[in-house]
Amino acid sequence: MSVLIQSPPDVSRLEQYLQLTKPRVVALIVFTAVIGMLLATPGLVPLRVLLFGSLGIWLVAGSAAAVNCLVEQKIDAMMARTRARPLPMGTISTPETLLFSGLVGGLGLTVLYVLVNPLTMWLTLATFVGYAIVYTVILKPLTPQNIVIGGASGAMPPILGWAAVTGQVSHEALLLFLIIFAWTPPHFWALALYRKKEYAKAGVPMLPVTHGDKFTRLHVLLYTIILYAVSLLPFAVGMSGCIYLVSALTLGGVFLFYAVQICLHYSDALARRTFRYSIVYLSTLFLFLLIDHYLRPLGLS
Repeated sequence: MSVLIQSPPDVSRLEQYLQLTKPRVVALIVFTAVIGMLLATPGLVPLRVLLFGSLGIWLVAGSAAAVNCLVEQKIDAMMARTRARPLPMGTISTPETLLFSGLVGGLGLTVLYVLVNPLTMWLTLATFVGYAIVYTVILKPLTPQNIVIGGASGAMPPILGWAAVTGQVSHEALLLFLIIFAWTPPHFWALALYRKKEYAKAGVPMLPVTHGDKFTRLHVLLYTIILYAVSLLPFAVGMSGCIYLVSALTLGGVFLFYAVQICLHYSDALARRTFRYSIVYLSTLFLFLLIDHYLRPLGLS
């Protein structure tokens, strides 16, 4: 006998579809893409590019997130933090998710191609394939290095934003990419450490499951050191000034402190704090990079 799981009465159909797009994750993606747009020009970003570039990237990112939810619905059903998503709950079906993802992603790519520029559309499409197919379908169930390799797609938003404004990809955009790429492993491995049992139960070969806590904790520290060094590159190449340098040293120092504590005095509570701080770290670092960008011409950085 089958039982139809009804959606909670206070959650509308629209809200359930919105949940498929992982709005908090997509918000950070769009934020870093907008930072890329703003850093790409010393003046103001054309309003059309800012609005439609953000909209297109948001739609495609949401579509990729929906595909991720679709592919991982069985895994999500086994994990406490994801079991209430619409697909594991049975409130949205697989065909509905496929249709939704196709419509939203197709609309986003069309917006980017027609109202921004073709390069941004193709780069965004490549990012979609990298996350929804290469990372979700191939890498995540296959290798504990899924986060490192698959992190390339998650690091693309600043490049997308930069390309939306300039129609090209410069070394400055690649530096922004590199910062997020280096940030991804310690960010996700902090989460994986205190969710290890759930990943093991779901059969996902995350690093703590395949190589143990001690190995993972060491790699959180090593990648945080790499991130600390990489975060200083915008200052080293003259892309930013002293405001950004001080913020990168300070924010990176706090992140490094957390990583050292994880390595030497681990607890699940500490890993949770590190994971939460990593999100604050990235958003604040990029915010100070933007502040520095606009204050430097005034001689204030």
